[in-house]
Amino acid sequence: MLGAGVMGAQIAAHLVNANVEAILFELPSKEGDPNGNVLKAIDNLRKLEPSPLSTRSKADYIRAANYQQNLELLKECDVVIEAISERIDWKADLYKKVAPHLGEHTIFASNTSGLSINKLSESVPENLRHRFCGVHFFNPPRYMHLVELIACDSTEPALLDDLERFLVTALGKGVIRAKDTPNFIANRVGVFSMLATIHHAQRLGLGFDVVDALTGPSIGRPRSATFRTADVVGLDTFAHVVSTMADTLPNDPWHQYYAIPAWLKKLIDEGALGQKTGRGVYQKVGKDIQVLDVTSGSYRQSAGAADEQISEILKHKSPADQFAQLHASDHPQAQFLWSIFRDSFHYCAVHLADIANNARDLDLAIRWGFGWNQGPFEIWQAAGWSQIAQWIADDVKTGKAMTATPLPAWVTEAGRSGVHGAQGSYSAAAKTDIARSTLPVYKRQLFPDRLLGGPVQYGTTIFETDAVRCWHTGDDIAILSFKSKMHAIGDDVLDGVLQAIDEAERNCAALVIWQTEPPFSVGANLKKTPAGGGTPDKPSAASKLFRQFKRAAQSAVLQAARALNVADHLMAGKLAEVEHLVEQFQYTTQQLKYSMVPTVAAVDGLALGGGCEFIMHCDRAVATLESYIGLVEVGVGLLPAGGGCKEFALRGAQEAKGGDPFPFLRRYFEAVATAQVSRSAEHAREIGYLRATDRIVMNRFELLAIAKAEARTLAEAGYRPPLRPRGIPVLGRSAIATIRAYLTNLLEGKHMSEHDYLIGSKIAEVMCGGDVEGGSLVDEQWLLDLERKHFMELLATEKTQARIEHMLKTGKPLRN
Repeated sequence: MLGAGVMGAQIAAHLVNANVEAILFELPSKEGDPNGNVLKAIDNLRKLEPSPLSTRSKADYIRAANYQQNLELLKECDVVIEAISERIDWKADLYKKVAPHLGEHTIFASNTSGLSINKLSESVPENLRHRFCGVHFFNPPRYMHLVELIACDSTEPALLDDLERFLVTALGKGVIRAKDTPNFIANRVGVFSMLATIHHAQRLGLGFDVVDALTGPSIGRPRSATFRTADVVGLDTFAHVVSTMADTLPNDPWHQYYAIPAWLKKLIDEGALGQKTGRGVYQKVGKDIQVLDVTSGSYRQSAGAADEQISEILKHKSPADQFAQLHASDHPQAQFLWSIFRDSFHYCAVHLADIANNARDLDLAIRWGFGWNQGPFEIWQAAGWSQIAQWIADDVKTGKAMTATPLPAWVTEAGRSGVHGAQGSYSAAAKTDIARSTLPVYKRQLFPDRLLGGPVQYGTTIFETDAVRCWHTGDDIAILSFKSKMHAIGDDVLDGVLQAIDEAERNCAALVIWQTEPPFSVGANLKKTPAGGGTPDKPSAASKLFRQFKRAAQSAVLQAARALNVADHLMAGKLAEVEHLVEQFQYTTQQLKYSMVPTVAAVDGLALGGGCEFIMHCDRAVATLESYIGLVEVGVGLLPAGGGCKEFALRGAQEAKGGDPFPFLRRYFEAVATAQVSRSAEHAREIGYLRATDRIVMNRFELLAIAKAEARTLAEAGYRPPLRPRGIPVLGRSAIATIRAYLTNLLEGKHMSEHDYLIGSKIAEVMCGGDVEGGSLVDEQWLLDLERKHFMELLATEKTQARIEHMLKTGKPLRN
């Protein structure tokens, strides 16, 4: 990596996340260690939240270097990516400096966000240009799926294919081949959408906070919406992209809108650049969030909201109904929403032929790069292609649209109902539908990210209930997918798992548990609720960013509480039913562990509580890097009772290898007692939720293929289930006393409540094997019985019941 700024350092971080060695270059420090600038950037990676590193220790694998002393290291590199400031002259100087040191087959790429790749290639020696291209990561590189790949006129096609394979599989990215036009695809469309939003907000007199209330999740976009996104990206960065469009697109029909508003220029001049400086469109004063008021030029309390009438319109399930009502309404907020959608649709239609190879590339670029739930063309197609096209044409004629440029002829071709279909997506340049890429790397994606209008068929059904579907893809590996909300595990799901195990043992070689969309599972549902039917709704792009650790950690306990919805059972006095369900859960996890065919958990996203326990009992787990796994029952005053405590007790004894298991057990105890949720799959392995033998994959769309391959390998190796341990050595009452002493110190220091102490004590009793002598041998059922006993005892307490009720009502934990 050339450049240790925000993007360079974080791309290097993601490389080491993927176990790819990375060398990070920067200018030599003027004082002290010549690599001081790089070392500071690497140290900063450890502090950022959400973390760009899968585990903080990964930072140790980034090698520091500087341009003065270490250029010879470049010969070792397969790929060299430049990520310095967006100045062509600076980049040109750097290219001349590093070019003589590049290896004979090194791929040389720029991470520019919008400068011409052909223009940049002019500064690359002619004999290297065939190995030069653009590779544009989006910020933050670990979490944003999109990478745009841009060729210059001299780039070898085979080089692009090799680089795409590396980006997709090794780094887990969604690659879009972009044309060499200003700002490429995602920034071109996404920034225009933001400019249109700014224009119409000013025209209709809407405050920035109101605009953000309207342009977030309610219309399928991230919670950061418009102006909060600008603050996060950096107002100076946003302004630079706008300036690039203004300078390089003089003949664009929307050119007059490629301008930096006076209020934005004033903020930048004042050094108020957004989140990185603590002030931008928004600022935080104490606990209050304030927003800039353009009229007064000062900040006020942020309290903007969508009008109730508009909120009701946006709740309609039919996009056609939503747009019809927005279009017909005179309400300023409705007219605002119609206007920003209309102008985005209009812009994309006019520029499709110039900036993208097809409509699929444009839509996926916006979804993966800007976090929209659907791309512009998908939204248009869902709302009724012909009607929306007619309304756009009407507004162009009457001067309501931002430009008088008409829609291109292909939009209104006879019989056109959209741009996405079973045969592919429309290419305005080729004037035909284009199918998905046939590169071999995509054969690993059995079910790639689907688009509206594309075929969706998840294999052949073996059996299906209201709660689960068991199916296959034409071979003898059974796949089980849950249909419950958030893939919570109730008695109906447990029945389905048991039926799938039975089916696999009779007719299949292996069983894989895989969900068509994340999360893997938020855990046990102690109240049977109706299944959603079919596959769950596709999660919003905001929920994809929700998979970042910070949001996952904040909501982990809440999701578990919703899954552990025992309030109705408690009120109805049905504790016996709850205990029966816990017993059924334990039986099911044991069946997963001792099935006569291999069982594999294919994990993506949240895997909490009982979902984590399913993982711990399968023969293998295959998890995407962005898997957030944890036993979180403590958050609602309970303890894991689906075999999680039992498995940790067993693993502690096995890892001790005849020595003292207490150090191992203490680590596992702390994970359970603090409801620790992993920051990544790598972190889950460090905690112990995942084992050394479990696999971690970078691309979620390759997850099923790799999980099936793991299952196949186990089956073809003559799989037999593990032998049941005849005697598990437990630490007994002496270790329980030691842990209680530790808890007592926390209690007396007011770091925990008396009820926290009770919960911790009961976890210790289970994991240490109960009131027995140290070194006593017990079996798994003994530990399972202890789990169930202490779970039910906690559930019967008023304080645990209060915690559950409070969490369900407020979404916040109760400290009692």
